[in-house]
Amino acid sequence: MEKNWIIKEQGNDKEVDALSHALGVDRTIANLLIQRNIKSYEQARAFFRPDLADLHDPYLMKDMDRAVQRIRKAEADGEKIMIYGDYDVDGTTAVSMIYKFLKPYFSALDYYIPDRYREGYGISTRGIDYAAEQGYSLIIALDCGIKAVSKIAYAKEKGIDFIICDHHNPGEEIPDAVAVLDAKRTDCNYPYKELSGCGVGFKLIQACSREKNLPFEAVQSYLDLVVVSIASDIVPITGENRVLAYYGLKQLNENPSIGLRAIMDIAGGNPNGFEIEDIVFKIGPRINAAGRMESGKKAVDLLVNEDSREARIIGEKININNRDRRNIDLEITRQALETIRSNPDLHHRNCTVLFNPEWHKGVIGIVASRLLDYYYRPTVIMTKSNGMATGSARSVNGFDLYQAIEACSDLLENFGGHKYAAGLTMKLKNLSVFSERFETFVNENIHPDQLIPVVEIDTEIPLSKIDEKFYRIIKQFKPFGPENMAPVFLTENVVDNGCGKMVGPNGEHLKLALVQEDNPFRVFPAIAFQQGTVYQKLKNGAAFDICYSLEENAFRGEVNIQLNIKDIKLD
Repeated sequence: MEKNWIIKEQGNDKEVDALSHALGVDRTIANLLIQRNIKSYEQARAFFRPDLADLHDPYLMKDMDRAVQRIRKAEADGEKIMIYGDYDVDGTTAVSMIYKFLKPYFSALDYYIPDRYREGYGISTRGIDYAAEQGYSLIIALDCGIKAVSKIAYAKEKGIDFIICDHHNPGEEIPDAVAVLDAKRTDCNYPYKELSGCGVGFKLIQACSREKNLPFEAVQSYLDLVVVSIASDIVPITGENRVLAYYGLKQLNENPSIGLRAIMDIAGGNPNGFEIEDIVFKIGPRINAAGRMESGKKAVDLLVNEDSREARIIGEKININNRDRRNIDLEITRQALETIRSNPDLHHRNCTVLFNPEWHKGVIGIVASRLLDYYYRPTVIMTKSNGMATGSARSVNGFDLYQAIEACSDLLENFGGHKYAAGLTMKLKNLSVFSERFETFVNENIHPDQLIPVVEIDTEIPLSKIDEKFYRIIKQFKPFGPENMAPVFLTENVVDNGCGKMVGPNGEHLKLALVQEDNPFRVFPAIAFQQGTVYQKLKNGAAFDICYSLEENAFRGEVNIQLNIKDIKLD
């Protein structure tokens, strides 16, 4: 698939020169920093040397004092507390963290994860009823609740208090809970607005530990759970999240909890230590699979477990969930692609809207994401659940999916999400009208360029720029993630020295040995995934342009810098 290459705006020359001089680095490094809004020596120090002392005071978050006081009262009165959270990675890690922290102080403490299929996302009436039947008087809700105005009122009628820890955008009305912790509240002056749901929960236990005069080390051990949530929920790795992620990775690699250790061992380790990318592709999907295939409670059972043998047994079951999930989502993806390919009308549209009542609800979001790899256009995948059509939607770069769905809101029972991902539910009779109206909105509002995948390039460099010192500094930009992605470079007029070859089971990848005219004796190993089809055009010494990131490749005990090629353009 053709891709548009877009070079990001370069830093102001004077600012680049000043930062280059202040840090003693070359202009390319200084430019990369300024692109990340790092313009001074002090900002660069905080970026390259994350410090736990830079974490914000948790009491700067509105209602934090009320939340801590309510938990203290519950402890003093011996109340029963329920920890309630969403069934995804962010929710289950948050529930696990709060449960593990509070467990030594409460004799009656339990957790509750709503069923994806019977209860759906967020706080449910079923969950509140269960809490009332079991005599819980306080519920701490994590990664959900900011819009649950009616549910909180219902709980109040049953004598149940709520503390809400959420990170989603609030609605016009804030729920009438004892405390609502959400930095995105318009009346909250907390300095950092992009915490994950587990991150908000971490601020709560940070405040509680201070109330108990505990050292920071009492909560630092939970940062492995926090970094798993940050990576899996795709929140920006900037500011406070960068500090939490940096030390979370240290905790994950050096002394992870028993539950996370089990899932890491099952997933297969990284000899250089787990990175954000490893969490996204190895840990996160397995934790998520429990809620997709059976129950998110199984994920919490794993993450709070203190017995390594038992944790391994639960981890193996979750791994089977993940394998089943993958088999199902690949089969549904195959069916969806066949539906589009066999229908010329569907094939040539600017969007994809598909419904199949037999498709598994737990994987349709993944299927929507997979279809973007084949047909790069706004996509809605739906199935039947509880007598309704329910679905997940994904968007392309720059197109506001939420706005498109909102334009059809009169046809929907409920919907939610953001610019690039959303969920929706409607009556079955509204399916055809929704499909037509959604397509009309897309046709009228999408720009043709938005239907072409984009590779964002930080800057252009010659291959001669890349040496051990340069890469050593690039590594210090880690942890990579949203708003601090691994730098992508453009280099023009490279050639393969004749050692290149197609690799992979079906020759789908390229392994190249690249040189540039100014130094034909300096060879740079490179890998280009899913680009084997261009090999015939490269093997005879034809020049081409590449955009790529840098990585380490270990082979037979030797570690080399390798170019990870994102795209290739031939002259």
